[in-house]
Formats: sequence, structure tokens, C-alpha cells
Amino acid sequence: QVQLVESGGGMVQAGGSLRLSCAASGSILSINGMGWYRQAPGKQRESVATITRYGRTNYADFVKGRFTISRDNAKNTMYLQMNNLEPEDTAVYYCNAAIIRLAGGAYDYWGQGTQVTVSS
Repeated sequence: QVQLVESGGGMVQAGGSLRLSCAASGSILSINGMGWYRQAPGKQRESVATITRYGRTNYADFVKGRFTISRDNAKNTMYLQMNNLEPEDTAVYYCNAAIIRLAGGAYDYWGQGTQVTVSS
């Protein structure tokens, strides 16, 4: 059994900051790529930022310079530091991870999502 649990969402005013966390737990051998995605009401889910096991990052253009993705491999945890938030960042944020299980096999897992609301 493997699960991803996000935390850190909430409501902030425009210009504010939030830090999201995604903790993976269960029968995990290792975690390869991880990423943050978001889905706003009436819109498709979109990629926000991704990070490889070795720390290589990639960001969507709309968050470059404002958001920072990081991970702690020893804790099986990923973070998203979000600064200078804008109302357009309002969405449910999901974490994703490519996990190799102790029992074998590589699987793609999603967290349950955490709501981020930015008021103007």
C-alpha cells in the first residue's frame, strides 16, 4: 500500500505565500520523478512543476520565478514553495510520484489534492 498526502493549502491574499508538502508513505523502494499539478474549476489539470530524483526541475511558464519545487529523498517528501501568489493560482493542487514498490513494479500515484485559494 502506497499513498501520497498533500498538506499546506489554504487561503491567502494576492502577493502572499504558501508552502505545500507531499509525503509518500507505504511499501516504497524508491521514488523517481515527482511533480505538482493543479486544476482550477472548469479547467483541465495542468503541470505546475516537476523534479527528478536527482533534483533536476522544470516549471510551467506561468510560475517561473514565483514557485520553487524541491524534495527530500530521505523523507520521501516533496515541497512547493509558492510566492507572490495571484488569484489565477487558485486551484486544487495535486502531487504525483512515480514509485517503485518493495514488492516490485513501478506505478504512478496521485495525492488527494489540497485547495489553494488566492483572493484579490
